[in-house]
Amino acid sequence: MVPLIVLVVASAVFWFAGRLGVTIFQQTSTVLRTALGLMFFLTASAHWGNRRRDLIRMVPPIFPRPDLLVTVTGLLEILGAIGLFIPSTVEAASICLALLLIALFPANIHAAREKLTIAGRAVPGIPVRTGIQIVFVAALVSAAFSK
Repeated sequence: MVPLIVLVVASAVFWFAGRLGVTIFQQTSTVLRTALGLMFFLTASAHWGNRRRDLIRMVPPIFPRPDLLVTVTGLLEILGAIGLFIPSTVEAASICLALLLIALFPANIHAAREKLTIAGRAVPGIPVRTGIQIVFVAALVSAAFSK
């Protein structure tokens, strides 16, 4: 839920800054890309911080080396976030991050079914998590194709 809040609040703050005359945020596409980049840097930080163990537990048991998978997905999130800030790579970064979220969705389903927690808070249930995932993927697709 925190990443969704970061996305919404950052989008609002950057959009408002643009309306106040901050040149870089006068284009809606830049507002969205920047908010998404911030969100992905935040989510990537969990891959090495106090939440790492929680993320490792989220990986469905069918996958080997959940610790390695968490590390790799964190690195991919960082690379994708960086790509959102480079105009020539926005489209590729957005599409790759959307595909990454889709690939990671089974871990969210597993976490919801097992009633796991992240930082002591219950993960959202499947309907809520699905809705959040749709918002993230839609934002990434929008970022990929808006100029």
